[in-house]
Amino acid sequence: MHSTGKKIVGYTVVVFLVSIVLGPFLVPVPELEDTKPVAELAGDSGRFLNVRGFNVYYERQGSGPTTIVLLHGFGASVFSWREVVEPLSSRYSVVAYDRPAFGLTERPLDWDDWNPYGSEEQIDLLLEMLDQMSLSQVVLIGNSAGGTVAARFAVRASERVKALILVSPAVYTAEGMTIWLRPLLRTPQMRHLGPRLVRGIASSGRTLMNMSWHDPSRITTEIVEGYRRPLTAENWDVGLWFFTSSSRPRNQLSTELAALDRPILIVTGDDDRVVPTKDSVRLAREINAPLRVIEACGHLPQEECPDQFLRVVDEFLSTI
Repeated sequence: MHSTGKKIVGYTVVVFLVSIVLGPFLVPVPELEDTKPVAELAGDSGRFLNVRGFNVYYERQGSGPTTIVLLHGFGASVFSWREVVEPLSSRYSVVAYDRPAFGLTERPLDWDDWNPYGSEEQIDLLLEMLDQMSLSQVVLIGNSAGGTVAARFAVRASERVKALILVSPAVYTAEGMTIWLRPLLRTPQMRHLGPRLVRGIASSGRTLMNMSWHDPSRITTEIVEGYRRPLTAENWDVGLWFFTSSSRPRNQLSTELAALDRPILIVTGDDDRVVPTKDSVRLAREINAPLRVIEACGHLPQEECPDQFLRVVDEFLSTI
């Protein structure tokens, strides 16, 4: 190749590489407006537990001998348990909390070795919460990605789990990105752009909610607002990006659950389009656990079909 041609190719490659490295930093990421500290959003009735230097929002009701801990799914919060907390608390002690990056839990922006948004660190966090609350053994009820956290917790700390109820658990559709993509998400360039990318959830939230319900016409304005409220929390976009880029799938989770010596119940709706109903059927079969499929119900049985949900929970817990 002629020397001039080589120079042109060389310059083109340099420009291309520079654009990849520096280009994302040239994209402006405006500050979010009208956000508030989580403590202000929680108001006087809000309760926080300080875990490793940041505040985790939680609600606690009831005083029964058995304690139930509720773990919500992706994009949700303790709000997603609103229909069942009070009925459950008449028979059990109930704790619901906002997982890191969601609800009214504080979004840390800096940390040393312990990443509060990491998958395994979520197990550490729940262990410390139980210790601070002096809860030696609990029943875990996890919905969707919260079911994945509950399952991981039970595998790692089975002595702290009395029973496990997995509601449309995202075991096969593990939260987290593919292996080759995750390193890219943790680059300085994507850390700059990431918060802007995840802000799209604010506009696409209603579409995701409609997918989660068998009958979306029953979704009220109050429900929509309840889901949107955490999107006014300070640094919600940065926290969600940290969570997304920190997730780690666990491909052998169903095998580990099958070996777990604890009562497990799988619950799903017959019209789950988020974590397909067939995935819950498959999980129940693979781990030899009882399965309850709620008719005319979607991905969120505790919200859309609370009476049926409470019935299957009570029936299961009465046997342990």
